[in-house]
Amino acid sequence: MATTLKHIRLKFLIISLGLLVFAVGVVVQVFNIQYVDGDAYRSQAEEMIVQNVIIHANRGNIVASDGSLLATSVPKYDIHVDPVAPTNKSFNQNINALCDSLGRYFNKPASFYKQLLVQARSKNDKYVRLARNLGYADFVRFSNFPLLNKGAFAGGLIVSQSTVREYPLGGVAKRTIGYERTDENGNVTRPGIDGAFGQAYLKGVDGKRLKQKIGQGQWKPLEDFNRVEPRDGYDLYTTIDVNLQDIAHYSLLGQLEQFEADHGSVIVMETKTGAIKAISNLGRTSKGTYYEKLNYAVGETHEPGSTFKLMALAVGIDQGLISPNDRVDTKDGVLSFYGRQVRDSKRGGYGEITVAEAFEMSSNTGIVQIVDKNYRNNPAQFVDGLYAMGLNDKLDIPILGEGSPYITHPSDKANWDGLDLPWMSFGYGIQLTPMQVLTFYNAIANDGVRVKPRFVESIQSFGKPIEVFSPDASGVRICKPETAAILKGMMRNVVTSDHGTAHNIDMPEYPLAGKTGTCQTEYWIESNRYISSFVGYFPADKPEYTCIVIIHKPNVEKGYYGNIVAAPVFEKIAKHIYLSTPREVILQGANGISPEIGDDYSKLQGFTNGEPFKMPNVLGMPAMDAISVLENLGLTVEAKGSGKVVNQSIEQGKRITKGQSIKLQIT
Repeated sequence: MATTLKHIRLKFLIISLGLLVFAVGVVVQVFNIQYVDGDAYRSQAEEMIVQNVIIHANRGNIVASDGSLLATSVPKYDIHVDPVAPTNKSFNQNINALCDSLGRYFNKPASFYKQLLVQARSKNDKYVRLARNLGYADFVRFSNFPLLNKGAFAGGLIVSQSTVREYPLGGVAKRTIGYERTDENGNVTRPGIDGAFGQAYLKGVDGKRLKQKIGQGQWKPLEDFNRVEPRDGYDLYTTIDVNLQDIAHYSLLGQLEQFEADHGSVIVMETKTGAIKAISNLGRTSKGTYYEKLNYAVGETHEPGSTFKLMALAVGIDQGLISPNDRVDTKDGVLSFYGRQVRDSKRGGYGEITVAEAFEMSSNTGIVQIVDKNYRNNPAQFVDGLYAMGLNDKLDIPILGEGSPYITHPSDKANWDGLDLPWMSFGYGIQLTPMQVLTFYNAIANDGVRVKPRFVESIQSFGKPIEVFSPDASGVRICKPETAAILKGMMRNVVTSDHGTAHNIDMPEYPLAGKTGTCQTEYWIESNRYISSFVGYFPADKPEYTCIVIIHKPNVEKGYYGNIVAAPVFEKIAKHIYLSTPREVILQGANGISPEIGDDYSKLQGFTNGEPFKMPNVLGMPAMDAISVLENLGLTVEAKGSGKVVNQSIEQGKRITKGQSIKLQIT
């Protein structure tokens, strides 16, 4: 018995000592947490509950040459409510009115929202979503709903603001202006002008503000006197002419639809300055509609076909080896080189003609013979001449993805054979992009002086220039002025001569000049696939604009020659610019715009983020949309009524300044 009692006392002593040690350990740990490491733990806890959150700056606007908006950042708002935040008295007094307002807005029973909010409050759910992606006008409306109008603490209102990139032209010129593209890893890139100038100018500088974690990974904004406001990006003013872009786009669209082509592109360049005034790229969908699928004009290389004959003759004439008056026998329209045949489109050929006539008629046999005769013993002299004109170099334009030109050289023994020189002379076996071909033709129109294509006029901040991009002043001469004059005369005859391949677009009241191209493509797969093209300038006597039209794989049963498929687009653009032909006449044949392109951009015409602004036409727009975009421009809007805008106090096109008041009548 004594032994058992002794054992019990020993165990009790051991347990007591253990508890004492544990208690001492707890006290020490509490002391360390409270006093030794207290600051670190408190800071960590605070960081888990309250954090500085980045406020992303709005990207700068991209603007057309006339001040019309091409791309802008528009604020959007997500509305949540913390139903636990209001007092019982405030919640009970306002819940019915709030639910009535929500029901009217969403066209749902008020009871639906009352049940949602009452249950959330009973479950201590502090983050209930009410609306997403609201425009500014709707955000203001929600902020004035009962209970929510009491703010974040008394009313439980939680607002998250973000910005989205909107393109008022819709899909028109999307591949050039730019767009957001997200890869499989979530990385966002912006091809086009938006991406090329985004980091340096458009991005802006982010700000920051405090937010409090309220559970389930959600954060609630707090009042923050140390909030840093973001600095929005600068505005980028492009060379694009909205009206000319519209005509180029729809003229191309109509021709693609008519000939059921696979894809196509058109570019209009200002001859003296290199300013790109319009650029359109349309690809066919499986449903037969068209949209801005890829930037074919900048990125797609292909065999240029007969439009390359100008380059071939430019080398020979500039080197003094070829004269436009030299005569050549077209050999019944068929030539053979190492078992391969070169044919003219006219069966039986053209007989004996001059080199100038061979160009005007686009005789393959004529051009091939004159080039082969003068360069067969020294093909490097011919190719070196092409290189000297810059045809084997990229243009180094700011838009990403420019295709690499390819013109093989006789020194490349692995890729050069006896067929290369004759085939090259009429545009086969080489690769160029539409932009590269256009730049060469533009140099000829500019008396032999090449200018670099230019997409941007200036960078501005509230109307004040930050940087101005002047036209290319390098004055790179690719050929003698007299060579350019000879070539211009031949291009004029392509349109005016009865045997010229583009005489169908001759306009006596306005002189045009250029060259057709009809290139067989994918001939190793199928023999009836063609690339139809036309490139030229106008007016022919004093060039102001150079234009290229490329249409891939038209339905051969409807037509495939360059003068029939591509040249009419060139003609329509020229008519619009210089003959004041009504837009509805120019666009005949376009059966309407595809849904992928179909955003109506007229409602946003004239918007810029600089100063002074151009007042847009908001008549007919829903009131909420009109207020949202006008407020985004910094205007003070006074609106009366509900529905659509029927009157605006400032007329469309008037210059306006930031902070100016405008009155809208809405019914």
